[in-house]
Amino acid sequence: MEYRPQIIASDRDGLQVVSACSTGEKVRVADIKFLLSNKVFLLSIERTKIETNQEDKRINSILRFNNVLKVKSKNIDQNNKELVIELMVIDYLKNNNDYEINLMFENNAHISLVVEALEILLEDQNEINEWWKY
Repeated sequence: MEYRPQIIASDRDGLQVVSACSTGEKVRVADIKFLLSNKVFLLSIERTKIETNQEDKRINSILRFNNVLKVKSKNIDQNNKELVIELMVIDYLKNNNDYEINLMFENNAHISLVVEALEILLEDQNEINEWWKY
């Protein structure tokens, strides 16, 4: 079995680490998925490996949010699968019995996730030999 480095977040500090590792990275609309029956929201991102001071190393990663009950988006053309948006920050708010995770993108684009509990994974998939081509 191949080892894939990952960062797991279950609180504000962990989410801040995941956000820092994902900030400024680009996401293609086609690479955003909500699996309602599994309660999972996925983003495939190409990012810089800043958490190990390897800023010259680009990798494909999956950003996975578990326990997702509902997803809303604003200012994202979901029909334009080739649209590329830049992730600016990830944050959350605690509501009564759940959490609202907010993914803020450039140009006032936004995705809001209602989750039962904070469980976020940033899992590396493979190294990229060329820089971002978008």
